[in-house]
Amino acid sequence: MNLYYELLKEPVFSLQDIYKYYTHPEAARSALKKLLKQGIVVRIRKNMYTCISGETESPVANRYQIACALHPTAYISHHTAMEYYGVCDQIFYDVYVSSQKPFKAFEFDGYTYLYVASKCQSGIEEVRYSGGVRITNKERTVIDSIKDMDKISGIEEVLANIAAISSLNDTLMLQYLAEYKKQFLYQKTGFLLYPFREQMNLGNQFFEECRKKIGMSRRYLTNETSSGKFNREWNLVVPDSIFQLKNGGADYD
Repeated sequence: MNLYYELLKEPVFSLQDIYKYYTHPEAARSALKKLLKQGIVVRIRKNMYTCISGETESPVANRYQIACALHPTAYISHHTAMEYYGVCDQIFYDVYVSSQKPFKAFEFDGYTYLYVASKCQSGIEEVRYSGGVRITNKERTVIDSIKDMDKISGIEEVLANIAAISSLNDTLMLQYLAEYKKQFLYQKTGFLLYPFREQMNLGNQFFEECRKKIGMSRRYLTNETSSGKFNREWNLVVPDSIFQLKNGGADYD
């Protein structure tokens, strides 16, 4: 048996995965140490490893597979999900991971893995033939990106991502909004998506439901806004710069 070739079958593995190839645990630990010393296996973090490809001399596991191997409930979300869907126009080196179990941020192979807490457990899909990638669907990803835009991507990047998305399921969107139970999120979502309603196939009922939830609260759309224009329909003060989008074309009047 060639242990390296056996381990190549899994993008990410642990010491426990190696035990099945040996009668005694000490033999498994010794074999792992040998592979690490040879440089054909590399440690990602505590008890997480991946092989080094003989062809590319790079880790076999990609950042999405590593993120989803952090815990059985882990999945990529927010900007990282947008990257996976090919929506973003640039590569970021922060990998956003949601999970039922928090973890400390760590770096590996040039990427920083960051935990993002979430109270919503819906809208998570496992990608077939991906080596274990779990991801929020596009509807959930849009909602999450809007909800946390002041913490993660910023309004400009969120708007650019939204502008590149087509055909969202409004029933699912309302489901995720209801799970978060945040009045402000209804306001932000309704305002930001309304200009894209035709390309996203979002019906009038979706926006009517959002309007019903906003109440009388007046808020700033983003923490980046210290002044701007007041939008009466959504009770939001929005930055003037929003009218000159990164990808242009949307009308917020």
